[in-house]
Amino acid sequence: MPATTLQIQIPTSDGQADAFAAFPDRGERHPGVLLYTDAFGLRPELEARARELAEQGYYVLVPNLYYRHGPAPATELPEHIGEEVRTAIIGRLMPLIEQHTPERILRDADAYLRFLTTRPEVGVGPVGVIGYCVGAALAMRTATAHPGRVAALAGFHPGFVVTDAPDSPHRLVPRLTADVHLGLAEGDLTPEATSELNHALDAAGRDYTTEVYPGTVHGFTMSDTDAFDPSALQRHWDRLLPLLARALQ
Repeated sequence: MPATTLQIQIPTSDGQADAFAAFPDRGERHPGVLLYTDAFGLRPELEARARELAEQGYYVLVPNLYYRHGPAPATELPEHIGEEVRTAIIGRLMPLIEQHTPERILRDADAYLRFLTTRPEVGVGPVGVIGYCVGAALAMRTATAHPGRVAALAGFHPGFVVTDAPDSPHRLVPRLTADVHLGLAEGDLTPEATSELNHALDAAGRDYTTEVYPGTVHGFTMSDTDAFDPSALQRHWDRLLPLLARALQ
């Protein structure tokens, strides 16, 4: 089904977050999905991802993670993010990522979910949260902070989900009431970190899968980067869509 798209502003405790929304082009209500971007932020690649998901019957909200520093994009991005420029771009974005503290993440999550669940196009049931790269950690924090509202959690080529910090996202996982899929690139987590994460997911007592997508590198879902792997992107859809269908419909 065709998707309607909007550029919108979301009121937060720290200002106005610019965001992209996509939803089916018909008058019914649909399950809501909050989508957190990778480190490169809100851009055409993520807008296309949202439209594709909306065409499956969801209202998808994609906020600009870096709105405190201005509208997206947070830094100038080429149409294709090749390895020759990736390091320099990440270098410019890393200070913004480091300023995105857990406290800011949770304040923003409150605002995003409040906005999402009050849309007339969004149904009254639970929502799903998806994150790519650093967005996976944000998705995990959102799901653990809102266990009564988030019923599906998915993260792909995740970053910063298992750290030494006392409030590392994986330490919060026992609070989950969501079903979970995490699709890892080879090398995203050490075997020890994966074991620690799975132990936390076991403690939550929810249905979950953590899966290493074979032959992949970090960022494999993003077609505007050198990391892109078409077969792994398809595997991502093959895991994500059934998860959302089970948990949200």
